[in-house]
Amino acid sequence: MSKLAVITGGTKGIGRAVVDRFAAEGFDIATCSRQGDALEGLKRDMAKYKVTVDGFVADLSNRKEAETFTTWVLSLGKPVDVLVNNAGSFHPGHLIDEQNGTLESMIGANLYSAYYTTRGLVKEMKRLKNGHVFNMCSVASIKAYPNGGSYAISKFALLGFTKGLREELKDHGVRVTAVIPGATRTSSWDSAQLPDDRFIRPEDVAEAIYGAYSLSARSVVEEILIRPQLGDI
Repeated sequence: MSKLAVITGGTKGIGRAVVDRFAAEGFDIATCSRQGDALEGLKRDMAKYKVTVDGFVADLSNRKEAETFTTWVLSLGKPVDVLVNNAGSFHPGHLIDEQNGTLESMIGANLYSAYYTTRGLVKEMKRLKNGHVFNMCSVASIKAYPNGGSYAISKFALLGFTKGLREELKDHGVRVTAVIPGATRTSSWDSAQLPDDRFIRPEDVAEAIYGAYSLSARSVVEEILIRPQLGDI
């Protein structure tokens, strides 16, 4: 049986690059998106790897939809070898004058999505004493900046969740890694008037994730911090 990688938000950006990297290694893929047509496009593009790619339409910022997604993953009948909590959203702004509801939106998209997805899948990983959880944090998890707004709050919280999860699971054979990328060339930066070489490539983040996964079970990379060569933007 092929190994299974569950990658949330796998149709674009870093998530898409991670799907591509694991599929290239022969992993079956389970992913989700809010757009069904994006999932169908992903399946077509991944056909070259001769692996199974299953997609589910869900907004993981909604607890019930996240729980429905994890129930669906478990119904596939395959042990989860890798979980990459990549789904999220970015809204820049200032804490003192951002729109009401922004904090709730960012916490839902960037923290609750990972929290409920992990809770739904990790018990089986723990039972089997196998698996690796990656949470897509951000340099905003470790460094406050003026335009970070509630996005930074949510990413600080996600890093805290990751650290707590690591402590709970380390004696049960499940590895936990915080991925902390700086500015990465995804659609979030489409309006930036900067050259592409000022950004991290999504493929580089995916390669770092796969490299951390590839270590022996005796070792874990607890944090992957990646920045553009010229520094933060």
